[in-house]
Amino acid sequence: MNKKFRIRKNDTVQVLAGKDKGKRGAVVRILPDKDAVIVSGVNIVKKAMKKRSQQDQGGIAEVEAPLNISNVAIVCKKCGRPVKIGYKIDGDKKVRVCRKCGELL
Repeated sequence: MNKKFRIRKNDTVQVLAGKDKGKRGAVVRILPDKDAVIVSGVNIVKKAMKKRSQQDQGGIAEVEAPLNISNVAIVCKKCGRPVKIGYKIDGDKKVRVCRKCGELL
């Protein structure tokens, strides 16, 4: 399954729906098989972690859970707000641009 997403790793995104609506963070990981992204500092859930070794601490840890990719929008650096992504051909490369101001993303 080779899916292409408009949102990539290290992009700043804003959550559009759910309990963390309005929060912003950087994309840590993309899960193409689940159509999901993991955003730093967003959708924190408590997870029971098993002790793996003698030094490892078990117990309840807070981890970032995946969000559906449709519930996040990329934030334009120039506009400072969530925008849709457009594409332009720049020479021989296809680049992502902001649909509102035309700034490269």
